[in-house]
Amino acid sequence: MEISNIQIKKILYATDLSQTAVHAFSYAISLASQYGASITILHVLAEFPGQEYITNMIPPSTWQAIKDRYYSKARDELIGKKRESTALKEVLKAFSEEAKTNAKDQAFVTDEILIKTGTPAEVIVQTAKEQNCDLLVMGTHGQGVITRALIGSTAKWVVQHCPIPVLVIRLP
Repeated sequence: MEISNIQIKKILYATDLSQTAVHAFSYAISLASQYGASITILHVLAEFPGQEYITNMIPPSTWQAIKDRYYSKARDELIGKKRESTALKEVLKAFSEEAKTNAKDQAFVTDEILIKTGTPAEVIVQTAKEQNCDLLVMGTHGQGVITRALIGSTAKWVVQHCPIPVLVIRLP
C-alpha cells in the first residue's frame, strides 16, 4: 500500500454565519496553521441573515459600527443585495481579524473573502473547484436523531458532490 503525501495549501471555509460555522472556523485555522495553508472564506447569500447570526461572528458593537458606515450608502443603492454583500464581506473580514488576534499560536492567512448568491450547496462545490482548494471546512446544524440520519441537507449534498475532501463540523 502506498501512502499519499497530503499537501493542503488552500482551505475553503464555508460559513452560514451560524454558531456551528463559527466553531468550524477553529478547525480551518488549526489545519491552516499545521499545513501552512491559506483560507478562503465563503458565504452564500440567499437573503440577509438576522442579527442573531451576525453577532455569532463579531461583537454587537462591531456590527453596529459596520451598519452605521453603510447606512447612507445603502439608502443610495437600488439593489439591496449589493449592500448586504458589502456589509457581510466586512463582517467576515472583522471576524477573520479577530480570530487572528485570538489564535495566538496558530498563524493563518485569509486569501480572500467571497460573498456569492445562489443555492448554497451548489455554490460551495463550484467555488471549491474554481478556487482550486485542497480541503473544504464547513459546519452543520446537526443535533438529535434526525440529524444523524440527514447530517444537514446542505452539508450532505456538498459531501456527495464535492471533488475535494470535506470536513463537516458540528457543535460539541
